[in-house]
Amino acid sequence: MATKKKIATTKKTTGERYVLVTTAHRGVFAGFAKETDGDVIKLRAGRLCVYWSRDVKGFMGLAANGPSASCRIGPPADIELRSITSVVAVTDEAKARWEAAPWSS
Repeated sequence: MATKKKIATTKKTTGERYVLVTTAHRGVFAGFAKETDGDVIKLRAGRLCVYWSRDVKGFMGLAANGPSASCRIGPPADIELRSITSVVAVTDEAKARWEAAPWSS
């Protein structure tokens, strides 16, 4: 039987959770959000997945396992995302990989 992965959370005082957000413009971002309802989501320390490799198994794999060494993840920035198509809960393991991913060109 497969083990469940723990969903990433932050301190209750901030009201933030770590999420992966996709947009109608094919953007895939991960970061801290307080509110995830509506057409606009603000991410703190949001990071863009510029490229993901086959080994992560799509954007759901980015939420479950995080980016692999062959993915290209942009540097963190505070951002407002528009035209949201999905918000996916991110596991603790995936969050750690998103935050540790170096930018390389």
